[in-house]
Amino acid sequence: MMFLPSIKSTFLLWFFVLIACGNQGKKSNSTKENRDLATQNPKKSTLIIAANRIPDYLPLLKGKKVGIVANQTSVIFKNNTNDYTHLVDSLISHAIQIKTVFSPEHGFRGKADAGEKVKDGIDTKTGLPIISLYGKNKKPSKEQIQGLDILVFDIQDVGVRFYTYIATLQLVMEACAENNIPILVLDRPNPNAHYIDGPTMEAKHTNFLGMTEIPLVYGMTIGEYAQMINTEGWLANSVKVDLTVIPLKNWTHTSTYNLPIRPSPNLPNATAIALYPSLGLFEGTNINAGRGTEFQFQRYGASFLDSTQYSFKFWPRPNFGSKTPKENGKKCYGKDLSSIKTMNEVTLKWLIDAYNNAYDQKDVFLKNGFTKHAGTEKLQQEIEAKKTEEKIKETWKPAIEKFKKIRKKYLLYV
Repeated sequence: MMFLPSIKSTFLLWFFVLIACGNQGKKSNSTKENRDLATQNPKKSTLIIAANRIPDYLPLLKGKKVGIVANQTSVIFKNNTNDYTHLVDSLISHAIQIKTVFSPEHGFRGKADAGEKVKDGIDTKTGLPIISLYGKNKKPSKEQIQGLDILVFDIQDVGVRFYTYIATLQLVMEACAENNIPILVLDRPNPNAHYIDGPTMEAKHTNFLGMTEIPLVYGMTIGEYAQMINTEGWLANSVKVDLTVIPLKNWTHTSTYNLPIRPSPNLPNATAIALYPSLGLFEGTNINAGRGTEFQFQRYGASFLDSTQYSFKFWPRPNFGSKTPKENGKKCYGKDLSSIKTMNEVTLKWLIDAYNNAYDQKDVFLKNGFTKHAGTEKLQQEIEAKKTEEKIKETWKPAIEKFKKIRKKYLLYV
């Protein structure tokens, strides 16, 4: 794997600090869902994302036929404003020959519902063909990447195992390895990189919501994670890809980073992203976790929870990102968590609370769905057995410690 060093020239360093620390884009009249996210303050940070390090990766693309895995977060920020340029537009302006754009779950523009199949198409702005990796196939076929000289991957992740962008990364790397195509990963901060927690995926349950045996929250950037799955032989048949990672500058695992662009339709702000590891487990249940409201992953509730135990209620309705929310139109009793700003662990207290207050506890868990999210059958069994959160989390520790030893080898940042 190639790992590019920091910019040596002091002049270039300060030049790119100035151009890189702006925020959300040229679409400053953009939709409410993007404005809801707090933007990076350039006066408080000199963070430089990999996409902004143009001189470091442009030479790797010149004169080549390029494929790009991208979505609405694949942008280059401009100087001290809310302006940005999409990576695809930037590369075209630099005369890079882009042949194909591959889009992950939610599509190239990031508007499809969770789980909604995304069709192939044409980008209306550039005329480039878009191949969906969340439609007929989740892994690029030989025919789809044939003729490419290199593939670029640039997508904002949130550091949660069942957030499917890392599964897309793994399958793209696999396809590239099998067809001798190098891959270039442009790194972005992980807003949940400051801790490692949650149940570890068991090998027998691996699926698109967790393709490797890692904890629910794994504390790595997408560039670090790419290095790990490549070197540890986690690609099919232990193949390895020619991987180059362009790193971040001036970022650590404890740095605060509020995403300036909504990474998917139902993660509207920093609170939702912080709560997602814990409330995302509700996706494997019949309980609504805020989809169909303006507070996705900031509340939970259901019509079949004991109304005498909850003062908070809400009614899910179809909206942006959720055409058919759970408990659609029903009065849901539950809890509002929107005042929580940060999280340093995966907590089970809300899931246990909801289970214990269900009128019929057989209504809570989805068959197979919860195991796919948790990565293990044990968690549902432990909750049903009325084990405490403390006792359950104690069982996670051995696997987490084992993972930490592997993870340590691939960290690019303090």
